[in-house]
Amino acid sequence: MQKEKIVDRTREALEPLETGNIVEFIRNLSLHTFEEKPWLILVFLAILFYAVIRRSRFVLLFLFAFFSIVGLITYAMPTEGELSARSLLPLALGGLAVGGVIIYVAFIKTE
Repeated sequence: MQKEKIVDRTREALEPLETGNIVEFIRNLSLHTFEEKPWLILVFLAILFYAVIRRSRFVLLFLFAFFSIVGLITYAMPTEGELSARSLLPLALGGLAVGGVIIYVAFIKTE
């Protein structure tokens, strides 16, 4: 009985992290969101500061990928519920471009 309560509490705690909720949060992201939640700016500034100081290419690639995906979801994902090939084409091509840049910088480009 107690295990069921723990599982239910865990499920309720992790519910905001479902993919649909995350995509909806990113889709509604605006400057007003950053004004309401300044910790988002602080987290990304701390990660950027760490990446620049340590010269970590992979952390910079993570930041690039995150902001690119946020931009793709915000501007290329259709707002209506219907997904068609025409509406998903910019999202797919943008994803391929982001993936190509990451693969190039991480594995092909040498210093």
